[in-house]
Amino acid sequence: MTESEGDWESWTWQMQNRVDGVEGLASYISVSEDECKAMEELATHFRFRITPYYASLMDADDLHCPIRRQVVPRMVELADAAGLRDPLDEEEHSPVKNVIRVYPDRVAFCVNNECAIYCRYCLRKRMVGSEEWSMKKRELARGIQWIRQTPAIRDVLLTGGDPLTYSDARLEWILQELRSIPHVEIIRLGTRLPVTLPYRITPELCSMLQKYHPIWVNTHFNHPKELTAEAARAADLLTKAGIPVGNQSVLLKGINDDVETMKRLCEGLVRMRVRPYYVYQAQLLDGTEHFRVRIEDGIALFRALRGRTSGFAIPQYILDTPHGKVPLDHAFVKGRDGDDIVVETFEGLEWRERNPL
Repeated sequence: MTESEGDWESWTWQMQNRVDGVEGLASYISVSEDECKAMEELATHFRFRITPYYASLMDADDLHCPIRRQVVPRMVELADAAGLRDPLDEEEHSPVKNVIRVYPDRVAFCVNNECAIYCRYCLRKRMVGSEEWSMKKRELARGIQWIRQTPAIRDVLLTGGDPLTYSDARLEWILQELRSIPHVEIIRLGTRLPVTLPYRITPELCSMLQKYHPIWVNTHFNHPKELTAEAARAADLLTKAGIPVGNQSVLLKGINDDVETMKRLCEGLVRMRVRPYYVYQAQLLDGTEHFRVRIEDGIALFRALRGRTSGFAIPQYILDTPHGKVPLDHAFVKGRDGDDIVVETFEGLEWRERNPL
């Protein structure tokens, strides 16, 4: 496969030329026997697709490459005794197709079921790439109408799949419809394309988005290797258009579950003006046992960051549940002793603050 520089930087070319087989993958890495077998055996369970851009970030000879491990199938995915199809019971929280309501005032609206790449730990792998979960225009209109008829909804997250796999025109139609609803105050876009296909973030897209402010974007960097010049340019275009950009990672064993890697990731995001927002505990999701970190170890990791980098560079560690998000925090407040509150400093020292009843 050959391409001109112009083709490579075309997001539509990247989507049309995604890697989805052994032959294509072999252009980027030395494919192992395990990976070959997994591609075949998992083809009907959860396929793989990788943009040429993201594939180019993989280490050709390192089976432990943190980019490679996120997207290339492995046989270990079939060894998961605890994994669930829909661990957050999203389908039980859907009043209409692909609208998920857990909280009284906000919804996640899965406007499509396509992504630039298929992450092996994807929470919605039951949906991604499946015709059953695709959204026709009349189904999108039905979801928008439900939001219009539910005045408690003030915050709408467009997610999927990935809403930025839509054309500018299709995405703008959705934004126009939502902006015509008086009680919708905030529109958020949940997208991994600044990471996996940064060429999608164009001046034209940003000009369109800023017509519908307040627009917020949350993206999904997991590892410092993803913080490329192309990704930084995408983030810069968004922020210059007045769009705040936050990051939501997943804590993944062997990828970002050590203090040094997480620190480099978060500080690199801050340099790109992307706010580290959440790091999610990996879900009890089918085929992901090899990614899951013990929650106690995750708490210790974020405890170790406190006082060793800027406070706004430390994301909140979160367990998502069918009943909402739960912060997984180290308890710095140790309790009351008479008229004192006893706390722990970042160095592990005890401090007593006068605090009369």
